[in-house]
Amino acid sequence: MNDELILIENKIYEVRGTKVMLDFDLAELYGIETRTLKQAVRRNIERFPEDFMFMLTKEEANNLIHIGVSQNVISPEYNVGSTNIFAFTENGVSMLSSVLRSPLAIQININIMRTFTRMRQLVFACKESSLSVKDELEQIKVQLSEIAEDLDSNEQDHESLFNAIAEISLKLQLNQSNPGRVTVKGFTKNDL
Repeated sequence: MNDELILIENKIYEVRGTKVMLDFDLAELYGIETRTLKQAVRRNIERFPEDFMFMLTKEEANNLIHIGVSQNVISPEYNVGSTNIFAFTENGVSMLSSVLRSPLAIQININIMRTFTRMRQLVFACKESSLSVKDELEQIKVQLSEIAEDLDSNEQDHESLFNAIAEISLKLQLNQSNPGRVTVKGFTKNDL
């Protein structure tokens, strides 16, 4: 895969259940300053409704910066408190192409759209494979249930068998300890 697409993929985060890219990452990719990107957005704010772009809360920004620094995709010197961070959804990034019209911005936007598409395909493929995994797990559960039933049945059979063996063993022991009566001549059972 193209190294640029991998670089872009590393700059896509999930915030509020949506895949987004951050203003400073986009500015870096476009080769412009973050404030220049923000100025262009503010001048065309009607093109960026909340489902295209939103500002991160302080907590969201701190969490993302911490994740980015730990993954070495954000510089540890980045100062969260110095400015508000814009998060752009896939549609927002697409809209940036109408605001930032340089040849580099257009090419970067094409690659970003390809990356979002590729990620969607991977998620879809993962969901399909997870369905087959779920089916396999259900089959395993059924098989384990059948094995458990067989074990219970075998356990009952073994218990019956052991009881029968114990009963026979007891009878044998009684017969050996009482090998029979000695009959004394002259006495009969009726005389007693």
